[in-house]
Amino acid sequence: MPDELRSPIKHHLVLHWIDPEQGIRRFHSLIIEKDLFGTIRLVQCWGRIGTKGQEKVEEYPDEFQAGAALEDVAQAMRQRGCRDL
Repeated sequence: MPDELRSPIKHHLVLHWIDPEQGIRRFHSLIIEKDLFGTIRLVQCWGRIGTKGQEKVEEYPDEFQAGAALEDVAQAMRQRGCRDL
């Protein structure tokens, strides 16, 4: 795919938080996807590493708002101690 057709928005991000001393092994996955009907969704999955975890899905009117929401969630998780995988 030519570069001019690629979206400038990050569509997938995985964060993790591992602290062996406290027994913490967590993940947080953020994915922007478009379903078969064209709806833009931000899918968040989180939980302990090695488990299915929990999932939350939010719909957005466009890809840019979903991208901004992804960055907001990622920034909040980084402030809590998560690191990019």
